[in-house]
Amino acid sequence: MVKKRGPVAAAKATAEDKPATLKDLLNPEVLQKLKAQSESMKAEAEQRREEERRRAEEARRAEQKRLDNDFGHLLENSDPNWRKFK
Repeated sequence: MVKKRGPVAAAKATAEDKPATLKDLLNPEVLQKLKAQSESMKAEAEQRREEERRRAEEARRAEQKRLDNDFGHLLENSDPNWRKFK
């Protein structure tokens, strides 16, 4: 004879049932090193962008200064209506 079983309990999804992620499998020390390396790379990238922006600003200022000393450029870009300056 076969025994009757009680009601079948529904399997509940828990944290243990989820597939293991790389974060779970890595050693905490290795994970910390990777996070530190990521932060340092982000800081270096930000520093490079800031340096590039500063160089572009300096180049723009130098070009403007050069053009301000060029009489031909000033003459071409000046207002042709000289009467308002009298």
